[in-house]
Parts: sequence; C-alpha cells; structure tokens
Amino acid sequence: MRLTLTTALFSVIGGAAFAAAHAMAPAIEAADQSVENGVVSASKIVAEQNGWLVVHRTDSEMKPGPVVAHAPIRKGETTDVAAILTEDVAAGDMLMLMVHAEEGGMETGIFEYTLGAKEDGPIRVDGDLVMTVITAQ
Repeated sequence: MRLTLTTALFSVIGGAAFAAAHAMAPAIEAADQSVENGVVSASKIVAEQNGWLVVHRTDSEMKPGPVVAHAPIRKGETTDVAAILTEDVAAGDMLMLMVHAEEGGMETGIFEYTLGAKEDGPIRVDGDLVMTVITAQ
C-alpha cells in the first residue's frame, strides 16, 4: 500500500510539474478579424516575461515586415489583447501577430523595436518565432 501511495504521489507531483512547465510555453492565438475599428486582437497570449504583442505586415512568404501595431503584455496568460493600428490595413492584408520581449532597450515600458533590431526583439522557442498569421477582414 505504501509503495502505491508513494508512486501515486510522485505521479501527481510529476504531472503537475510537467503541466506547469508546458502551461507557460510562449504562445499566441488569434483568428482572422475585421480591422475596420483600427484594432487587431489576440484571443490569448502566453509569455514567460512581460513584453509586447507586435503586429507585423507579412505576405505569402511569411517573413515579418514593418510593425503596424503593438501592445504591452504581462508575464503569464493574458486573454483578449488589443493593439491599436498605427497604419491603414485593408481587408485581405496578412498580419503576423508576434510575441516580443521587453529587454535590451534603453527604457522599460517603451516599445523600442525596429525591424531587425535587438531591442524588445521577438521571442523564439527552439529557434522558431512565437507568432500566428491572420488575414484582415
């Protein structure tokens, strides 16, 4: 009986640790959406640190282009994150929503990234950008 309880206890602890480790894996979720209100939203973002939701223009080549919106995000899981567009985006335009860090810049809380810069740059997991692509409606 003692072996069974000990095994069960380690299974629960190990399972909880595994779930906690994977619950914090950086991720972003969003769907195609209307941008006529001047806003792009992510339905859910998971980040290991405070940072930024950054909206880049993109196309069928799936390379991040110029930034057209950004919004601060908190460490952990955040839902319904809205970024105000700073440029016109037309229906049919492809947008890459990406998680960026809040590090390497001169000021905390000020978005300092420019395309290709290291300041407040994109988060990568196993070499891959944490991003999703949507189409403006």
